[in-house]
Amino acid sequence: MNRDKLIAQVKQIYAELASDEDQRHFRQTTAGIGPDEYYENILDMVIGEIGRGTFDSFHDGHEVVEAVANDKARWLSEWEENRLVSR
Repeated sequence: MNRDKLIAQVKQIYAELASDEDQRHFRQTTAGIGPDEYYENILDMVIGEIGRGTFDSFHDGHEVVEAVANDKARWLSEWEENRLVSR
């Protein structure tokens, strides 16, 4: 899939996730950062991985987001050093 198109798709998906009203428990599970910040961190890492070709075999942004949600350490090379980092 075209990397620019994939980036556009994941941006849209993460924006929707961040604005989801059903995020009441979010602060309890992410060391006090809000959903906007959390998903922005994830998005930055995903975009970096897209640029490196990590997701070249994926068909769309939903596949990428689902794979990352299921195993961040596998798909995001910067996950351990950047997870839950407040900006």
